[in-house]
Amino acid sequence: MTSFQREFRFLLALWKANLLAAMEYRGAFLLQVVGMILNNAIYFVFWILFFQRFQQVRGWKLDDMLLLFSVVATGFGLATFFFGNAVSLCEVITEGRLDYYLSLPRPVLMHVLASGSVASGMGDFTYGLLSFVVAGHFGIDAIGRFLLGSFLAIIVFLAVLVIAHSTAFWLGNANVLAAQVTNAMITFALYPITLFDGTAKFLLFTLLPAAFVGAVPAEFVRAFSWRVLGQMLGATLIFLVLALVIFHRGLRHYESGSAIQTQV
Repeated sequence: MTSFQREFRFLLALWKANLLAAMEYRGAFLLQVVGMILNNAIYFVFWILFFQRFQQVRGWKLDDMLLLFSVVATGFGLATFFFGNAVSLCEVITEGRLDYYLSLPRPVLMHVLASGSVASGMGDFTYGLLSFVVAGHFGIDAIGRFLLGSFLAIIVFLAVLVIAHSTAFWLGNANVLAAQVTNAMITFALYPITLFDGTAKFLLFTLLPAAFVGAVPAEFVRAFSWRVLGQMLGATLIFLVLALVIFHRGLRHYESGSAIQTQV
């Protein structure tokens, strides 16, 4: 068995354990899922009312917004459900809980991220699928683009969270910064990129790459484009590498000032 196969089986075991833990309280799990679906649906009512008055906004129509919400909700939902500790990584760092993961012969970042799960993420994921169905793109090619776009959005979103939370290695308590980055990513990802110009648009493609979590993959789902595909792949690779480099540099800093204490 190759190293990749071993780590993938380990990852599947973590996901299974998280799912069993969530299903231990089925009522609470289902309530969170349904509650998140309703929350997203209520939020989207604004756009329905908007497009009843205006036919489009800078080239974006209601079905385009459905695609945008489907990609963002699917990506965010799967990211938080399968890698739930991405939203609390700075707490793991500042509270010294990384010691446990460092004591095991597993990839530290993958292990810590996949060791937690946010149940409401399944509600986001379900809403994302429903939104995609309502948008009416039923072709095999459109479904393939949707899956690829959502997958790349997941990686970009997780990478940005890891970068933001990894500042805790140097700043200590980075909860406020990480929360602001998370909220900004979600907020700006849910708006058409054509609404932004100049500096704001530049930032949404670079420093805060919300465009690669929402508008860009949504555009790719609407119609195939080698240019857009290249943008998504390039951005995904860049932010993934940045996340890995920053986290592991911070990890060396963490090791130099923390004692390893195995948690049982």
